[in-house]
Amino acid sequence: MGLFITFEGGEGCGKSTQSRLLLKKLEQQNIPAVLTHEPGGTALGDEIRKALKRKRSSFISPQAELFLLAASRVQLLAEIIRPALEEGKVVVCDRFTHSTLVYQGYGRGLDLTIVETVNTIATQDLKPDLTILLDISPEQGLARKRSLKDRFELEDLSFHRRVREGYLKMAAAEPDRWLVIDASLPKRKIAEIIRDRVSRLLPSYL
Repeated sequence: MGLFITFEGGEGCGKSTQSRLLLKKLEQQNIPAVLTHEPGGTALGDEIRKALKRKRSSFISPQAELFLLAASRVQLLAEIIRPALEEGKVVVCDRFTHSTLVYQGYGRGLDLTIVETVNTIATQDLKPDLTILLDISPEQGLARKRSLKDRFELEDLSFHRRVREGYLKMAAAEPDRWLVIDASLPKRKIAEIIRDRVSRLLPSYL
């Protein structure tokens, strides 16, 4: 079985940048690795992503968001994540189940037990070996965005503060599984901290 690493954080935290840097470093060390993202990563998932993120006047209920995300996740696991892990690869995923817990649970106000149950069904209880949280205040994160492009970015500050609070609570509850990094640090320093932690999980990683 391979190694499953996920990146989490609020808007503008730098997840996508750091996940790509980690993939590049793994490839430089000839470690078989795959980078994917949520929602999306498959043909079905990409359609769901467009529907969820598109600016629109019509309302999408929090429950509908939850099940659309679960559908995207099931497909991603079937097509990409599980096959790669079974081949012994490192899978790096930009967002996973914790995003659903904080955005639809803490952010939207859905019952956390229900969200956790849906996540468990969708993943068949697959959990990351390491979750990297790039922590930043909502004010700083949103200020990094050149323009607010989707429904989630356009939510008010109170929503994004609840999202951050949810992340920090989950990280504090499972410190061995989480790596929390100040996302306001320089990009190179963040990448260095990530490399150091991943090196402990991969003996061949330098």
